[in-house]
Amino acid sequence: MIVRITPLTDPATSASGHRLAWLAAGDDGRPLGTAFLRVPASGGVADLELRVHPAERRAGVGTRLLDAVTEAATGLKLDGVLTEAVHEDSEGDAFCRARGLRRVLALTYTRLSLDDNVSVGRPVSGYRLVHWEGTVPDELAETFARSRRAMDDMPMDDAGYTPQPWDVARLHAIADAVARRGEILCTTAAVTDGGEIAGFTELVVPGDGTGDGQHYGTGVLPEHRGRGLARWMKAEAITLSRVRFPRLSGLLADTADSNTGMRRINDELGYRPVYRSCLYQVDLNPR
Repeated sequence: MIVRITPLTDPATSASGHRLAWLAAGDDGRPLGTAFLRVPASGGVADLELRVHPAERRAGVGTRLLDAVTEAATGLKLDGVLTEAVHEDSEGDAFCRARGLRRVLALTYTRLSLDDNVSVGRPVSGYRLVHWEGTVPDELAETFARSRRAMDDMPMDDAGYTPQPWDVARLHAIADAVARRGEILCTTAAVTDGGEIAGFTELVVPGDGTGDGQHYGTGVLPEHRGRGLARWMKAEAITLSRVRFPRLSGLLADTADSNTGMRRINDELGYRPVYRSCLYQVDLNPR
């Protein structure tokens, strides 16, 4: 089969980086697959999304797309390309292993049924919780941006993860992207007596309030850890989701196997394993 790879231009750029794209098509013009590479403004390792239509797999389409991506990433002098999570023992997992990609992170996906009883959050002295949907309120925007560094040291094992700087514009861009998908971004944050956000947890809910919601990030700044803030915030977010979205069935979370602290909290709150995924990396331009 003849496969034609066409590089595309994505006009959307931001302070955090830009995106490259490729389309794989057959000689008759039918689309076979796509690849998208999110290139961070600071360089380092770029994130890859690669898709091949199920009917066109095992014919070299994925390999051609991966070759085009790695060639471009090498030319940009990136350190590597990191795949999105692929289900363990899936076709995507087999593809990554067959192409010699390095497995760098293992994740366990868990689910909390909202029909189950959930432990009530235990308040932490010296802090209060605030909640909002969508874009962060203006009066909390600056401190929320500062609090995002709480995720900078999350366990990423051997993945070439480089934290990107946060500012209010990036917060707004992410909230806008969720809203454009028709979903609802719900945030619970712990605020000190001095008005600074010490930690946060985020949940994205389908726009119609049904099905399962998806946890995004949960983080506590290093200087505020060890007090029980993460568990309190997450338990309160669960309670709020039950009230705000009574037709929601459950909540999903993905946690690195090495993130023992968050895994323990999820276990205590009633999350149960559903499946496992892996991230793979192509190493380029070693320093």
